[in-house]
Amino acid sequence: MGETVALVGVEESEAGRKLVDFIKRRAGKDLPTSAAMRWIRTGQVRVDGRRAGPYDRVVTGQIVRLPPFRPGGGGTRENGMTRSPDAPPLPPVVFEGEGLMVLAKPAGLPAHPGTGHADSVQTRLAAAFPDAAFIPAPVHRLDKDTTGLLVVATTHHAAREAAQAFREGRVEKDYLAWVLGSWRLCAPGETVPLRDRLAKTGPAGREKVHAGQEAGHEALALATPLLATPDRSLLRLRLVTGKTHQLRVQLASRNHPILGDPKYGPPGQGPGGQGLCLHCWRMALLGKTFELPPPWSNELAVPPEVLKAFAARTEEGRKIDDPGPTTKSGSRC
Repeated sequence: MGETVALVGVEESEAGRKLVDFIKRRAGKDLPTSAAMRWIRTGQVRVDGRRAGPYDRVVTGQIVRLPPFRPGGGGTRENGMTRSPDAPPLPPVVFEGEGLMVLAKPAGLPAHPGTGHADSVQTRLAAAFPDAAFIPAPVHRLDKDTTGLLVVATTHHAAREAAQAFREGRVEKDYLAWVLGSWRLCAPGETVPLRDRLAKTGPAGREKVHAGQEAGHEALALATPLLATPDRSLLRLRLVTGKTHQLRVQLASRNHPILGDPKYGPPGQGPGGQGLCLHCWRMALLGKTFELPPPWSNELAVPPEVLKAFAARTEEGRKIDDPGPTTKSGSRC
């Protein structure tokens, strides 16, 4: 923007944004929110020639009139998903299209920034696409050391649709985990529900989640053993609710901690130093299904035919996974 009135069109990736957010995005980071609100209040901003409210949501193709504004050294932000060549590398892309980008998150890289770690998938996305009309962002969480599918929204519309799907329990999230010991809660191929109440305890920064807490939040997952040896078992885990460390705590409380879990399992696990053996393998979201084999190798490698056979069973008869009413499942595991 500059010293003349600007007429800007709403791109598809911007549809659904609040008008005040759209103005700030287009005017640049130097525009204060108070200035954008004043423009709207005084009628200097028009949407298709009419006045609008700051929280009205813009629609693809609308023309927004913006008054003159000279940012302090910054120019108009460009639309589009042009990637910056100087940004840190992103995880491998499994799928991209229709407002979604699905990444293969590695162990050790948090999905979101937090205390003690500024580097994350979210910050790398922001650095990779600084001039996009909508900065891509993850729509769910994965623990730092959990590997697997991480779904990112690349448009505001897709972000809203995904958030609503999580709220309404319309997302299927299947994990794979190697756990300690031979699984005996159900026969191979059968499915057993894991129901608990979970609560955090401990000082800030060193909290742990515990099962069996009366004041805790209800947690539900479905476990199906796929392979078993005397020492360890491979489980498929359907996350129904989504609580912090849910699967790790539920399995540890049943004397089947996940291999390589330094927080909830005994030390010295994880054959071959492969870290936490928890992987987000399959997700069904917004009419699409994504799968990503786990990165484990040697004695922890999962035979492809095992996953293929179970995926086929899931598609043929979803009754094996009917836990009744569901709640949110967007939290990390």
